[in-house]
Amino acid sequence: MSPVGSAIRSDSDLGYGGGRMRIKPWVLPAAMLTGALLGLLIGASLGERWADPSVEPFVLFVRMLGVVFLSALKALIVPLVVTSIVVGVTGMGDLRRVGKAASATVVYFMTTTFLAVVTGIVLVSLINPGSHAVGNAAAAPVELAKAVAQTPARAIYDVITSMFPSNIIAAAADSNILGLIVFSVTIGIVLSLMGPAAKPLNDVIVAANDALLKLVRFLVWFAPLGILGLVADRIGKAGGGAVVWQELAGLGWYAATVMLGLLVHAFINLSALLVFIGRRRWWPYARGMVDALLTAFGTASSAATMAVTLQCVVENNKVARRAADLVIPLGTTVNMDGTALYEAVAVIFIAQSMGIELSFAQHLLIAVTATLAAVGAAAIPEAGLVTMVLVLGAVGLPAEGIGLLLSIDWILDRFRTTVNVWGDSIGAAIVDRMVPADDAAVPTNRY
Repeated sequence: MSPVGSAIRSDSDLGYGGGRMRIKPWVLPAAMLTGALLGLLIGASLGERWADPSVEPFVLFVRMLGVVFLSALKALIVPLVVTSIVVGVTGMGDLRRVGKAASATVVYFMTTTFLAVVTGIVLVSLINPGSHAVGNAAAAPVELAKAVAQTPARAIYDVITSMFPSNIIAAAADSNILGLIVFSVTIGIVLSLMGPAAKPLNDVIVAANDALLKLVRFLVWFAPLGILGLVADRIGKAGGGAVVWQELAGLGWYAATVMLGLLVHAFINLSALLVFIGRRRWWPYARGMVDALLTAFGTASSAATMAVTLQCVVENNKVARRAADLVIPLGTTVNMDGTALYEAVAVIFIAQSMGIELSFAQHLLIAVTATLAAVGAAAIPEAGLVTMVLVLGAVGLPAEGIGLLLSIDWILDRFRTTVNVWGDSIGAAIVDRMVPADDAAVPTNRY
């Protein structure tokens, strides 16, 4: 059920002149899927002429739809992260409850990320897609090649230091979401310790959070057009349907291995956790997340999708607001199951295509490094390519191997982002189950 659909299904007044209109819950997901298919059709049919001046006005119009929608979503990231986490922490009430929720969240994230990596390693080892590789590795971009100098220790150092920015305004401008999360958690803890004296500021933050999510509810109805623009522009830039199909055919075994791994992790690993620990039926829960999953596929950015994810988790799937406000923003930054799986598969595929035999110790090193690299990956399109260089360097493989994957990475990026968002949403349900509500402490849900 869509966020708006669930909120107005009881004959909310949407008409003009006092009329009433009931919106069916399937309307928005169907419109988003239609937008994606139309974008695919436009990009595939006009790809060869995408840079042709004769069609430039139409191309710019289509591109504008995607750029405006994505920019609007990104504009909500910083204020939503701050207000959502503060509301989530203060909503927990007892600080011991905050610690329990935070611990459960971190354990869930690390467990599922490592599980995704192991799933990818097992599948790529069994399928051996590198033996079917076509062509030679192209030169990796200069910025990626330079990144190979970064060691795992340096990556950990960068992640930890980014958690404590010296200028919170600069952190917001630089999209240092991890720093904003630590700052917001700290503010929430301080407000909880202040007791009644913090109520005026608490009320302001809760009201701001409500206002932002109402804005999301409005914005999400433009998602079909935004997704159409994003998909069409990306396929058009790639050269159209024939070129995309040729790229997929050349790396078909690799793409199939990544896709199979993502499907196994999403539908077996994560869904099992949802059913047995979260005590939720997976199909109704997945149906409630359709809007967020389609937005993730269209934007290829879990950060840009965060606002829609919060809406779907709380409004459609009835996860407690205190849990969602804490888990979703944190998961957007550090929970990258799909990215971790993809990096593990990609690194081993590169080794296979180069005829390099990896030892058990190297496989284990890939599992650990891919988990850490995924945590450090930015929640933006194709950020996994940069962190993959870290994993390649850990096992002594050349960064140039990434050139094998560049042609289809943008396609797979959309699928792994969708899995990332699905994992975040399940984490919220599990934390909600593991940390029972303190009714006296939880703010009223006013979505």
